[in-house]
Amino acid sequence: MNCMNRRIKIAIVLAFIIIVFIFLAIRLILPSQMDDVNPSRLCDERLLAKSSVLMVIPLLGNQSIAYNSSWCEHIKGLNKTIGMHGIYHTEDEFMHANNEESIRIGMEEFNRCFGFYPNIFEAPQLYLSEENEKILGEMNFTIIKLQSRMTHKTYHCTDYEKKSWLVKLNYLNDFI
Repeated sequence: MNCMNRRIKIAIVLAFIIIVFIFLAIRLILPSQMDDVNPSRLCDERLLAKSSVLMVIPLLGNQSIAYNSSWCEHIKGLNKTIGMHGIYHTEDEFMHANNEESIRIGMEEFNRCFGFYPNIFEAPQLYLSEENEKILGEMNFTIIKLQSRMTHKTYHCTDYEKKSWLVKLNYLNDFI
């Protein structure tokens, strides 16, 4: 009986190690993403180059990305998939019901910057109400959800100094 318990414990530990290994391998293979991309944020160029998907905040602090044409050209010139990361990037902007018109405001600024409308959307802090998810779905957005964070590396631009916790998180993501 004691031998059986020991074998079960060893099997559980081995299963856990295998699952962790598979999880890490998936994160290495799948495309990475850079969140909080905006001209007023510090974005590590190395991580921008490494990321396949860039999630852009179109109106951070009510300042349109379209007013910085050299930045728009730089980001567009990276030849990455570019999506919309909220409108203003306030913590709760998609926790409560929005309407299609407010979403279109962000889409228009995005289009003025990049010359095309976004078809990928990620809510700030991934807080997305069912109502907003329905509206975005009806607008034909592909919605990035929390589950994506488990399998894809997600880096962040930051409005803090280079010693911020987000920068440290970026280095941790690089490690795993």
